Amino acid sequence: MQVSELTTLTTQVLAAAFLLSLVFGVITQRTHFCTMGAISDVVNMGDWTRMRQWGLAIGVAMVGFALLAYTGQIDASKTIHASNRWFWLSGLVGGALFGFGMVLASGCGSKTLVRVGSGNLKSLIVMVVLGLSAFATLKGITAVARVASVDLVTVDFVTVANLPHLLAAVLGLKPTMVGLVLGLLIGGGLMTWALMGSEFCRIDNLLAGLGIGAIIVAMWWVSGHLGYVAEHPETLNEVFLTTNSGRAEALSFVSPVAYTMDWLLFFSDKSKVLTLGIVSVLGVIVGSTISALTTRSFRWEGFGSTEDVGNHLVGAVMMGVGGVTAMGCTVGQGLSGIATLGLTSFVALFAIIAGAVAAFKYQSWRIEHSA
Repeated sequence: MQVSELTTLTTQVLAAAFLLSLVFGVITQRTHFCTMGAISDVVNMGDWTRMRQWGLAIGVAMVGFALLAYTGQIDASKTIHASNRWFWLSGLVGGALFGFGMVLASGCGSKTLVRVGSGNLKSLIVMVVLGLSAFATLKGITAVARVASVDLVTVDFVTVANLPHLLAAVLGLKPTMVGLVLGLLIGGGLMTWALMGSEFCRIDNLLAGLGIGAIIVAMWWVSGHLGYVAEHPETLNEVFLTTNSGRAEALSFVSPVAYTMDWLLFFSDKSKVLTLGIVSVLGVIVGSTISALTTRSFRWEGFGSTEDVGNHLVGAVMMGVGGVTAMGCTVGQGLSGIATLGLTSFVALFAIIAGAVAAFKYQSWRIEHSA
């Protein structure tokens, strides 16, 4: 491959990622797809509709990822979530922090971006603080604390720490075959559970679940297949074009927000280039804006009180620190990561839900106490 061809391919990968994230923003804004909202509906109202949306999206993502790996479109051992170390404590602590924080901040990372595109100035502040906190946890003061504490507590395996590789090692089978069976069983089960919900099969619910899940699968293909170069013309090493991690990535909205701010702040620095994560952040905001304007739901919104400001600031910090520590958010771990059946993703997802439930209980206690 020539350098000119590599440049063209890089542009294609970035364009594809931007368009997919734009559609993600449109669907999320239109259907009110929201992980925090789904947990809130269950805890506060006993309504499982949006939780079924999320379950359907996870199911589609699992089945799609398994098929991509089985057919050789992507290598599951070369994704950002593939490691022979199980960062169970990082996932647990980071996930709990993120889950609690997203309730205080009125939404997770993706929902924050969608609200920014819809005119919510509170979410704009949350996005900035989340990005700063995430960057500090990637390379700054909280990064030092993270590396010296929770990241030290791991379980090491001789193979990749995900269900397909671990079971394949025990059974003596190919990980792709085991991954396909598990993906079909677990993902198919989630899809069946979601679709069997009373009055669930409506256009918005199906669009949210099937659409978001399909976008996650498409992003894995764009990053892991379209953007994969076996031999870089200059370094002669294999490379996944436009990814910050140097490995295959799908959607995530904590570290990419930090990288977006870094790119904007140091734009004149030629070493700062667009990546899949950066264009995904921009794409979600643009998609949400388009949807909000066309549906006439765009409106400016600000803080209602000093307490409101404080809650959102604290929540944003918790999401930034927690999302990086857990190596993903409700989308990064709860959709993209869980699709790979990684052990850390399962822990992080459980902790995010637990943290959110604890935050809702805390808010109820505050209301009762103030009354």
